[in-house]
Amino acid sequence: MIDFDRMAVARAIYKLRQEKDLSQEVFSGLAGLARSHIAMIENGTKQPNFETIWRIANAFDLAPHELVERIEREAENNDK
Repeated sequence: MIDFDRMAVARAIYKLRQEKDLSQEVFSGLAGLARSHIAMIENGTKQPNFETIWRIANAFDLAPHELVERIEREAENNDK
């Protein structure tokens, strides 16, 4: 069982965005979200709901479960 780690969400999304070499501005346009919303998710002050996870995953060209798997790996790595 993996404990919920709110910062794992932030780290996973930030790392994916960096891997794709996307600014928050460009990525927010791809996801259909405000740049400030992306910033709050990445700094851990806002947790995305399922619709937002879906939009973010699609913007990364991932299925939502693939994004959740990345978040789970971040949470597991933080436990170590």
